[in-house]
Amino acid sequence: MPTMKIQGGDLDLVEYDFNPFLPGENINTSGYEGEYDLITVKGKVQVTVPARIHLNVLDMNRFSPSRPGGGGIGFAIQNYCFVEAESIPEGLDIEYGRECIIRHIAEVFSQTVGYNGGFCISIQDYERKHVGLGSTGSVLVAVLHAMNAVVGSPLSREQIRILVGNNYVEETADCKVTLGFETGVGPAVISYGGMAVLGDELSLVYRHRFAEGRNVYIVIPPSEGVTSGEGEFSVLMNRARSLDARDRHLKAYLVLMDLIPALQRDDLKAVGDVIWELEFRGSKRAEIEHNSYIIYQYMHMIRDAGFEFVGMSSVGPSIAIVSDLDEATATERLEEIGLSIEISTKVDNSGLVVDLKDD
Repeated sequence: MPTMKIQGGDLDLVEYDFNPFLPGENINTSGYEGEYDLITVKGKVQVTVPARIHLNVLDMNRFSPSRPGGGGIGFAIQNYCFVEAESIPEGLDIEYGRECIIRHIAEVFSQTVGYNGGFCISIQDYERKHVGLGSTGSVLVAVLHAMNAVVGSPLSREQIRILVGNNYVEETADCKVTLGFETGVGPAVISYGGMAVLGDELSLVYRHRFAEGRNVYIVIPPSEGVTSGEGEFSVLMNRARSLDARDRHLKAYLVLMDLIPALQRDDLKAVGDVIWELEFRGSKRAEIEHNSYIIYQYMHMIRDAGFEFVGMSSVGPSIAIVSDLDEATATERLEEIGLSIEISTKVDNSGLVVDLKDD
């Protein structure tokens, strides 16, 4: 993998070496490694986790593939990933296409709690990767919770959230893994539901129920951008950092003084207005432009069509729409501007669910 240059300003140039490693190497137990009283349950455990919409990173100068953080905003949606796990005497039996990342997170868990047995793990995700819905993060959170429940739940929901944030990886073509970008927004909203605001170092600053009973529509417009690998790195760590160095103070002010009060009073339009302002500030502008300016054009047309809340998720190209408009009306208005609803759902305000299935 290449050495990538990170340019945050005229006097800010550093280099980062992408060094893929084997699953189970470079583990960060986040201070939780210890002796736990493990009690293996009988039968299977099923964990259901929602997808996430990641609306904004507050400051990309505060995170990198080797440092989770940077702060951010996002919410959970009722689009689910399912994981089943049970104990086996040894080894890992994985039924999932992305086996490398599962092997890595399983080693993270086993080393943290001192588990010497094995796991049989089956995963069904929502099969939409690198379009801004957080498929990797959802799977990692779900797998950790499933393994944790299998051995008697030695770790808390909060500890698992931090473990995932500190061990977030993506796979390479030769079944190695490499550290990825992680703000902590995904694990937070997946774990607890609703909308969350994260500060640096994975700190959960605020969480609140969001858009109760409203509809969420996901549209995926055509895009020229590359939303994973070197292309993602280039947009996140160069132009995005420079823009956040300029706009981060305004972004933090808008979140603290406008977004959080609007969430408190359940004012969807006011929340949407803040998110719309943030679409043009700092790193979000770089993410959208990376997909091409057509994304801005589409989002403008969506707002002009009467939708209250419009924002691109992560590095896109998925656009999240939250509205009181019913699906038939929304479909008609979106078709008029050349878009179709890929996912029709609602906000998940509860977070992940763990079910024990005794034999």
